[in-house]
Amino acid sequence: MVPAYIGIGANLGDARRAIDEAVVEIDALPACRVERCSPVYRTAPIESSGPDYFNAVAQVSTTLTPRALLEGLLSIERRHGRLRPYRNAPRTLDLDLLLHGETVVDEPGLVVPHPRMHLRAFVLRPLADLAPGLHVPGHGVVVDLLPQVADQVIERADRGARR
Repeated sequence: MVPAYIGIGANLGDARRAIDEAVVEIDALPACRVERCSPVYRTAPIESSGPDYFNAVAQVSTTLTPRALLEGLLSIERRHGRLRPYRNAPRTLDLDLLLHGETVVDEPGLVVPHPRMHLRAFVLRPLADLAPGLHVPGHGVVVDLLPQVADQVIERADRGARR
């Protein structure tokens, strides 16, 4: 089994419910088991529009290849009505394969580690809750990356603002 991390976000409809449902559906993928999920955070859209986003990160164990796992995630997004009318459009559900062990992939339609994860507090903060010492290939350790996104306001959905 390989540890993988999946970013989960939504800002349309019942976004909190979509995140909860996505965790159950990820766990139901063949050869994939959700080990833990971070707390849910709320952030303003970045390079996007619409209402605030709710975000979390799930840690999974899987024997799926990165491509097979991505295909499973895209299938879950489609079941939730995900549309892609333009880049960074508001979404009912967004599932991003952030990391797949130490694997580095750069293929059409699949880049692992996720190419912008080190620039996003909505990824790094919940990821740090799960694995602060995790190494992101090409970028460094998660907890060491947090100061780079300190200007991005992120709030625990069940508490006050955090950075």
